[in-house]
Amino acid sequence: MRKVFLSVALTLSLLVHGQARWNQQYQSYIDQYKDVAIEQMHRWNIPASITLAQGLFESGAGRSELATKGNNHFGIKCHGWTGRTVYHDDDRKGECFRAYKSAYESYDDHSRFLASSQRYASLFKLNKRDYKGWARGLKAAGYATNPQYANKLIEIIQLYKLYEYDTAKKYDKTLAKHTKDNSVYGAALHPIKQFNKNYYVIARRGDTFKSIAKELGVSYRRLARFNERDKDDILEQNDIVWLKKKRSNAPKEYKNRMHYVKEGESMYSISQYYGIRLKSLYKMNHLKPDYQIQVGAALRVR
Repeated sequence: MRKVFLSVALTLSLLVHGQARWNQQYQSYIDQYKDVAIEQMHRWNIPASITLAQGLFESGAGRSELATKGNNHFGIKCHGWTGRTVYHDDDRKGECFRAYKSAYESYDDHSRFLASSQRYASLFKLNKRDYKGWARGLKAAGYATNPQYANKLIEIIQLYKLYEYDTAKKYDKTLAKHTKDNSVYGAALHPIKQFNKNYYVIARRGDTFKSIAKELGVSYRRLARFNERDKDDILEQNDIVWLKKKRSNAPKEYKNRMHYVKEGESMYSISQYYGIRLKSLYKMNHLKPDYQIQVGAALRVR
């Protein structure tokens, strides 16, 4: 049908002697899109592992030209498409590819594309846990011309244990909604992470509470308040930005553990790290707000 964009995918998968090696870019992509893949599995009966593996491989973990310019994570060409398009050299120069408002639309169209084509009908007779059968069936049906396509998908699934998502009975709707709501062409979403029964993102260079709030569809004033900051405060790269009100203490596993203060840390940065309110950190350690933090000091976080 078309060839896979090997230059991007193989570089990012760090292939060594034909074997894929774990890398953070792939894992970040999985964290960002796993809930969408599970949602699609529940709707269309396509294994979440297959969807994720194809998205990873076809888009180079979201960094291919088609993904960044057109939110196209699966390399699907136009073929009667009436929406926005982008052009890319593939089997021939300047071929027409589908473009989407968001990565979510790409995931949804990928499911519809497979489910509506007679060429892939036999795959839907397979068990959702049979990711090997799906991978080989996609190659046999002509999804890609790369002779190693099925093996590469299977490698990715096994390396990142994506098969575990094929038995998921539910998914995080907040994370799926985040991907669905973003409608800026070429925009790289802030991956939403989870900790302490809350959600957070990591600020990038140039981020503000306004810019992050706009992406998330929330009030920037509330976002700043959740993080115990002024709405006009300047965010630094790698700042943690919590998306809901922080909790009064750290998770249960920290009950008998202490945090030992490191160079450059503050009471506030520690409270952000654990997703707990600053006043709670002072209170549980019987400290006053004018306490001068010392490197090596032991602090309770629960």
